Amino acid sequence: MREQEPMKLISLVFREMSRKKGRLISSLTAVSLGIAVIVGIVNITHYSEKAVAGELDALGANILILPKSASVADYYSADFQESTIPESYVGLLTNSDMKGLDNLSPKLSMPVTIQGVRATLTGILPRSEFKSKAMWQGALNVFSRPEGCGTPVEIPGMAPKRDFARKRVIEDLGLASALVGSESAARNNLKEGDSLVLDNGATFSVEAILPATGTVDDERIFAHLRTVQTLAKKDSALNVIEIVGCCNAIAGGLIQKINKLLPDAKVVTISQIVQTQLHTNNLMKNLSLILLIIILVAGGASIANHLFADASERRREIGILAALGADSVWITRMFLLKGATIGTLGGLIGFLLGSVLAMALGPAIAGVRAMPMPLLAVAAIVMSAAVSTVSALIPAVSAAKVDPFSIIREE
Repeated sequence: MREQEPMKLISLVFREMSRKKGRLISSLTAVSLGIAVIVGIVNITHYSEKAVAGELDALGANILILPKSASVADYYSADFQESTIPESYVGLLTNSDMKGLDNLSPKLSMPVTIQGVRATLTGILPRSEFKSKAMWQGALNVFSRPEGCGTPVEIPGMAPKRDFARKRVIEDLGLASALVGSESAARNNLKEGDSLVLDNGATFSVEAILPATGTVDDERIFAHLRTVQTLAKKDSALNVIEIVGCCNAIAGGLIQKINKLLPDAKVVTISQIVQTQLHTNNLMKNLSLILLIIILVAGGASIANHLFADASERRREIGILAALGADSVWITRMFLLKGATIGTLGGLIGFLLGSVLAMALGPAIAGVRAMPMPLLAVAAIVMSAAVSTVSALIPAVSAAKVDPFSIIREE
């Protein structure tokens, strides 16, 4: 038997599995259900993390770069007075090699009046400005979080929200256009397409009325940063640079790196947002890991139990094969190949079943719409085949130790 070719061994395994369909179905069911649960959990968790990241992103910036004399209270009230930082800080940040910066948003605020009522005009820089400014060649890197940071993505089947205030960075904004906070719009009876005339004579076309956020942004009027700088007579000056930083990067020393890069500025972390992000990410990861370990152990034990039963029932056949010349290595290979085959088929079936379950249960369990993940199919098949092969190792060794002479005496 030592000279048996691999193809003959494979043929023998498949022929035996086809003859004993009941046992094959039983084994495949055990493997497939375990993999299906894992795939379903990972799939729903993946899309839940994206949804949670999007909601956390709505909380706004978690890192603020302010003038040395300013405070967080000044930031929320937009009462910076004469405190400014140079716009060149944006170039330093975008061209640095720091990882974990996302949605970098430079701003300048100034007090204005509309029919004698005080308001805050805040200049923001649209994303198109980053793309066109040569000195900010690294700018596009700050609009994408690194792996592991829970980057918000558009979930298939769910329409993206047109929410400028929460997105913080918009694609484009005209020099004479404005975005008006919900309360400011209601107070001044403004709607989209209206003209907004400030008491200083500046006129803006209302591009959009922002949804209510429950923050001070509801009271503000947002215009192009260049326009606000001109009105405030503060060219190339900012009050604040808002950053939505990757929480893992913040915990890993991102703030210290920014402080070193910008020693003349005050770098403030909104700790509540960061801690919420870290806690949520860690909770979901730990829950997934615990469930994964439990299911892998249970699935592996089930496969091992099936193969042990198979080896026990086939002691006579194994003894005859050994008497005909099959050595322990050949018998071990046969059982391992059977385990790997069951694992591969179970992984494929489990992926398909798990994806269907995730699509069906995702909206009900987590409030998200899950979609099949092709890379998860590869992981499911490889993991299932590996666990099944390892689980078959002990039954394979046990079967290889069957003494053919004792089997003959039993006959």
